[in-house]
Formats: sequence, C-alpha cells, structure tokens
Amino acid sequence: MIKIVGLGPGAKEAMTLGTLEVLKKGSKVFLRTCKHPNVEYLKELGVEFKTYDDKYDTFDSFDEVYNSIAKELIDEYEKSGDIVYAVPGHPLVAEKSVTILLELCREKGIQTEIYPAVSFVDAIMESLKLDPVEGLKIIDAFDIKNQVLDKRIGTIITQVYNKYIASEVKLALNEYYRDDTEVYFIRAAGVKEFESIRKIALYELDRQEDIDHLTSIYIPKDLNNTMDFHDLLAIMDTLRGEDGCPWDKEQTHESLKRYLIEECYEVLEAIDEKNEDMLIEELGDVLLQVVFHARIGKEEGYFDMSDVIKGISNKMIERHPHIFGKVKAETSEEVLKNWDEIKKKEKGFESYTEELRHVPKNLPALMRAEKVQAKARKVGFDWDKVEDALNKVFEEFNEVKDVYKGKNRAKILEEVGDLIFAVVNVCRFLDIEPENALNYTIEKFINRFEYIEKVALSKGMKLKEMTLEQMDALWEEAKQKKILAEKKEF
Repeated sequence: MIKIVGLGPGAKEAMTLGTLEVLKKGSKVFLRTCKHPNVEYLKELGVEFKTYDDKYDTFDSFDEVYNSIAKELIDEYEKSGDIVYAVPGHPLVAEKSVTILLELCREKGIQTEIYPAVSFVDAIMESLKLDPVEGLKIIDAFDIKNQVLDKRIGTIITQVYNKYIASEVKLALNEYYRDDTEVYFIRAAGVKEFESIRKIALYELDRQEDIDHLTSIYIPKDLNNTMDFHDLLAIMDTLRGEDGCPWDKEQTHESLKRYLIEECYEVLEAIDEKNEDMLIEELGDVLLQVVFHARIGKEEGYFDMSDVIKGISNKMIERHPHIFGKVKAETSEEVLKNWDEIKKKEKGFESYTEELRHVPKNLPALMRAEKVQAKARKVGFDWDKVEDALNKVFEEFNEVKDVYKGKNRAKILEEVGDLIFAVVNVCRFLDIEPENALNYTIEKFINRFEYIEKVALSKGMKLKEMTLEQMDALWEEAKQKKILAEKKEF
C-alpha cells in the first residue's frame, strides 16, 4: 500500500496524530520537498526520509517534475512494498503529484490510503475569516492561463514560488482585473511565527521581497471590478425585463436587422481609419447586437447565448480538422479547400447551383457578385485571363449603349447589371475588392467636390449659379493638385 499524508500548512500543531504515527512507523518515507516548516520537526522525531527536491533542477517544467515523482514512487513500491509519501498541506488540495500518483495506482491496481491534513486553504480561510459558502476558487499559479477568472467569487492563487511566477500571475490577472485591484499577499499562512498577510495593489505583486514557496494570493470578490461578458448579459436582461427600456423591449429579430448591418459597417470604417478606440467601441456595438438577438431567442424559447457560443465553437473545431483533427493542411489554399468541402457536407449541398444560391442575398451586391463568381470559378466557369474579362466589360458597355435610349426599362436594368457584373470580374482578376474600389472613388469624388465648393466660396460664387464648365475646370484643378501632392510624397 502507498500511504499519502499531508504535512499541513506549516505549524506542527496542524499535523494529525495519524499522520505522525504513519511517518514514525514508515520504513520508506518520501517527501516531495524538504522546503516546509515541519520538516525540521520530523527530523527531531527521528523520521528518516528521502526528498525529491533534486528533480526541480533536473526538469524544465513542474508537470515533468510531478510525473517523474509519481513514476518513481510506483517503482519504489513495486521494489520495496509499502511506502509513505508526504506532501505539504492536504494531499488532495492543489497537489498535482498526488493526482498523478493516484491515477497511476488506479491503473496498476495498487492500494492507496489518504491521511488528510489542514491545508493552506484552511489556514487562509481562518486568517482572512472567509466563508467558502460565499464562493471560493483555487487556482494553481502554473495553470492560471487555462483558468476562467470571475470577480463574483473570491479566488486563491497558490504556488506563487518566486518573483518570476508572481510576474506571470500578475500579467494573467491584469487581463481581467484592474491593475489597482486590492489583493491579499499571503506568506506562510497558518504558521504563526512566519505568517505575513497584507493588502497590496495587484500591480505591486511581483515587487514583494519575501516571495517564496509559501506564498499565495487572495483576490476578494468584487462586483464593481472590470466589466465582463456576464455583466453585458445582465444589462441586456435588465433592458428587456419588466421594468426595462420601452424601446429595447419592443425590438424583434426583424427590427434589429438594419442596426446589425450599420454597426458592422462602422467597424469597417474604424478599421479603415486605423482608429483603435473607435474599433473597440464599434466591436462592442456589434457584440451588443449578438447579445440582443440571443436574449430575444431566449425569450421566445428557441435558443440562448449558450447555444450561439456552442454553435460557433463546434463549427470552428469541425472546420479546422488540420488543427483539432488529423487532416493535413500546410497552406491557406488547402485550408480554404477543406473548409469548403466540410461546409458542403454540413449544408447538404448536392449541386454547385445550391452553393451559389447559398451566398446571402442581403450582402451588398458587389460583394455578392464577387462571391458567386469565385464559387463558379472552382468548377472552371471563368475567364482564362484578365484581358478576357476586360473585353467582356467593353462588350457589356456597348450593349448598354444599344438600349439606354429605349423605353424598355427592364432591358436597361439588365444590361447595366451585366456591365457592373463584368467590372466585378475584372476586380477579382486583379485581386481588388470591388466594394473597396468603389468606396475609394466615392471618397475621391467627395474630396474633389469639396475643393470646388471651397474655391467657389473664396471667390464669392455659389455652386448653383456656376456653369458645369466652371465646375469642371475646378474639378480638373483639384485633380492636378492631388497629382502634384502625390509626386511630392513620392
């Protein structure tokens, strides 16, 4: 049998009589580390032991250390029979080596017995007068990047061994909490002669001089800390609630359509202007629309935010088999090809036409045209070179000339549409987004028009009183000034 005992947080009074008896009678006693206040007391009792401190210098990560300790303990048991393994605190509280050892024992059918002890968590709760019923989360400092932080419950960070680890913990916490958040720095909890507990600001965490293997951090519950996703959901619940906002309560999926589109375009504008503050705000507005629709879905009983998150998470995993599966894709082209094949299976498309029809009709027409053309190209329905696409533009232009004076509006509409569709083809061959190209020209038009108006006003002229020739001359002047400015920049 392997007996696993806890040495408590550090005070010898916190060790149980059962643990002391096991340690004194054990012929083969192993300690994870000798860096514990009670180790000197064990020596006084005449307990002989071996420690695994050397492994911390042998391996690059703690996971490797703990795996090695567990495997060596199994080897010792198989070679010598009953052994005792002692760890700081409680064996089942934040003790990774014990977790690994217990799993190996289950696999090999080896009997184990746990001797509990007062843990550092008990000591912290006693020192800070905490009631765990109000919520308490315990996080290993080495696993903090894989944890979800929550200001709604108190959080203990354990194994803050040194300044480097403290710095890593601080950086991880700063991604969620304000950097001036008050936290408790706790060293040697439960060991009266060494215990030190003090409040510090989070940004001061790695500046403490007495950080060592007995250090933990406690972050109190603080509902007024940085806003998170749950706050946004709660705000939406309030707005749609019985005493909420009249306008918000009236909205439906259909009434919100225009706002979702508007917010998306404002995100694009922020990106174009390279304005990060604006981008943060506009992305928030888009997120609000997602939350709004999810809340309406919840009220109607069809779906909620969890369904939205589960859906997109599953989709990302399924659409990236080269990351989460065994499919190989080393280039972007291979990734997109896999994506399309997976999407085709998911949607149950049985023809290429179904793929074309699946391109959303609500997309701006230039974007929709580009996507439809790109999908048609996959089966070879496309021009061979850009010159062919340009010739098609000239052909369509002439067809517009043939009908534009007629009375058949449907025919004119058709031919103008053909011309624009042909121009989109040229954009695609030149790897230019037609939407961007047209918006660029619109901005250029507005800037030149502004020049005409400003010059006219400076000369005491009104636009409505000017001839087209006068305005056109100023247009050409604005054009030449732009060319000269570009040459100077070059």
